[in-house]
Amino acid sequence: MSRIDEVRAAMVEAMKSKDKKRKDSLSMLLAALKNFEIDKKDHTPITEEEADAVVKKELKQSQETYDTAPADRDDIREEAGFRISVYKEFAPEDMSEDQIKEVILSVLKELEIETPSPADKGKIMKALMPKVKGKADGKVVNELLAAMMKS
Repeated sequence: MSRIDEVRAAMVEAMKSKDKKRKDSLSMLLAALKNFEIDKKDHTPITEEEADAVVKKELKQSQETYDTAPADRDDIREEAGFRISVYKEFAPEDMSEDQIKEVILSVLKELEIETPSPADKGKIMKALMPKVKGKADGKVVNELLAAMMKS
């Protein structure tokens, strides 16, 4: 079952149980997934990795809405918080820091770099990011690589 089908099934369930807030959140996620699929140049069905990336993007946008909402706008914060909780059900589990470090070490081995320096960072990130895309936050990956360069 594709992610689009999973979200659609959850949305139908929310409609049956008359849970309007949940249905609205799922409808927005479904629209994002379908729009991504429509916008693809090769017109193939959305892959699991692409669906993960779309869900992560929607999660991140909802988190930004929550974080930037004015303190006196509890309605916006509540809606964004609810959307985040719904989207997390369909989001992939992020890699742990240990798993990310393992991937970094394997990339260093591939590139034959024993002690990474800031000059190598671009080359390392270019090889590293495709391996963790959709599975780890780029900011965390960057921080872990920077910490390895210092030590």
